[in-house]
Amino acid sequence: MKLGIFSHCTIDKIKIDENSYERTGGPACYCSLAARNMGFDVELGTRFGPDFAFDTTLRKNRIRFDDALSEKQTTRFILEIHGSERTLWLQNICSDIPYRIIDADGILVSPVFNEISNQTLGKIKKDANLVFVDPQGFLRRVDSSNRVFFERTDLDLTKVSVLKSDPNEIFCLTGATEIDGVKLLLKSGIEHLLYTNKRDVSMFYKGKRYSITLPNMDIYDTVGVGDIFTATFCCTLIREKDALWALSFAGGAAQAALESGLIGLDKVPPRGATETNAAYFYNTIKFSDI
Repeated sequence: MKLGIFSHCTIDKIKIDENSYERTGGPACYCSLAARNMGFDVELGTRFGPDFAFDTTLRKNRIRFDDALSEKQTTRFILEIHGSERTLWLQNICSDIPYRIIDADGILVSPVFNEISNQTLGKIKKDANLVFVDPQGFLRRVDSSNRVFFERTDLDLTKVSVLKSDPNEIFCLTGATEIDGVKLLLKSGIEHLLYTNKRDVSMFYKGKRYSITLPNMDIYDTVGVGDIFTATFCCTLIREKDALWALSFAGGAAQAALESGLIGLDKVPPRGATETNAAYFYNTIKFSDI
């Protein structure tokens, strides 16, 4: 089975307390490695510059990408992490990602900062059988100091099967908060709406809300955990065609990544750790009508 991913590779400077780390990142890398650990073939629609050195590792992991090298430098962010909260600055943005057909069982669209146009998203939705969207990169803007913030944005989400969101993204997409915003998004035809709010993780599906709670733990590096969660959900849904197992596996992958205490891509969990946690979450799912 195969997952296609449209997103920039990035180089991130991660600041935690007094420590600073420069790491390769972006959904293109986190999602690709997470999908490979789930046994999926992966093809990327991405762009990176001559300063990007992780392409060799991607190839070693049999992750395919064509025409990815840009004359522009790789997209770069600075991230300051304080517990579960983080502040983000944009240092550089690479070239836009052009549309191309990726023959895959599902396509994950997860921009980091406007590298995917609305027109490209429309073409992906037209040609793909199953479309997953993490909207954060469609919503991000920068202020005069290049600090990233979110802005209310109209985004055509018709023909999107799975949308991952958090409270801020729900508001920016709909102008409404929490369950009111969720209901507005579900009316657009989204089949599975993933909703993450720190430890609380929910999926809205077929008129019900299914919820799990990640364990309370010391959190160090949270960068990429959402990408690991999303890619694991996508792969499990494609393979098992079972939304509850997909939610359980996604939660299991997120927990394993956080529990590792590792930095950057090193926290992408092996499949065994994800499966162990998933079995626990499957038996703890709570549900309610919406």
